[in-house]
Amino acid sequence: MPALRERLEAIWYGGAPPPWPLRVLELVYRGALGLRRWLYGAGILGSARIGVPVLVIGNLTVGGTGKTPLVAALAVELRQRGWHPGIALRGYGGRRRRPGMVEPHADPAAHGDEALLLVRATGVPVATGRRRAAAAALLARRGCDVVLCDDGLQHWALARDLEVLVVDGNRRFGNGHLLPAGPLREPVSRALGVDHIVTNGGAPRAGEVSMRVVGQRALALDGSGRALALDALRGREVHAVAGIGNPDRFFALLQGFGIRVRPHPWPDHYPFEGRELAFDDDLPVLVTEKDAVKCSRFADARTWVVPVEAELPLAFIDRLHEQLHALSRRVA
Repeated sequence: MPALRERLEAIWYGGAPPPWPLRVLELVYRGALGLRRWLYGAGILGSARIGVPVLVIGNLTVGGTGKTPLVAALAVELRQRGWHPGIALRGYGGRRRRPGMVEPHADPAAHGDEALLLVRATGVPVATGRRRAAAAALLARRGCDVVLCDDGLQHWALARDLEVLVVDGNRRFGNGHLLPAGPLREPVSRALGVDHIVTNGGAPRAGEVSMRVVGQRALALDGSGRALALDALRGREVHAVAGIGNPDRFFALLQGFGIRVRPHPWPDHYPFEGRELAFDDDLPVLVTEKDAVKCSRFADARTWVVPVEAELPLAFIDRLHEQLHALSRRVA
């Protein structure tokens, strides 16, 4: 699996030309995508409305762009402005199919790692379901007056009022090809139809909103309550374990503090079992927030989680607040 991921990354982002089998499969994918969009556009397949504004935060590329930290930040900011937000997501990696609410101490195997991360980080209601529209409707029935959909830009069965596209500011859209010849779920032109483009890192282009994902400390994962400033690890060697869409982003965050990183990348949503953190030395082991919800049960005293948060311009939050107010009057 790691070898396949590295080969695809070299094609998608490294300049290697896509081989002809991938180009053929890209044409098949493009055709299926076009047919599906036509079915929704013609009204043959319907999009459900849930009676409250729906804000979809998604990406065009496979892999991590930083949308989950953005969802968490927006949920917290909107709650501070008087909203009662809820977060709906598919619950990738979880076994639960029917829509259901997520409790802070739920089994990540039931709802998925991102759902547990979001409910613990934000304190707002979170619902998962194979059908995002059903999960969103459940939140509306529970009293949420705005629903944030984590991912789902391509989930047209749920009607949305606002769309926020998250872009990796360094990798952008890769080679510009659709899956599997490139990293794109939809053509780059899809970006022209969203309401906001948020760029995580790199240099935002005209009209894009700048976002930084930052972390300053590590928390002991053994439940002892210990905290450690990342600055305190400057010059030290650590094991960095990341089963996220773009593990290099986590490694780079740590290296930015002068930490000497031994990287251990794993596939996104990887089901950790404990052996992945069992190293034959006494170096600290640092994991991501998303992985921590699966690793806490076998963490020892040297295992730490690095929480991160998204930093956003206040003007962007205010603009969303205004747009949602206007939408809530129309929806009502």
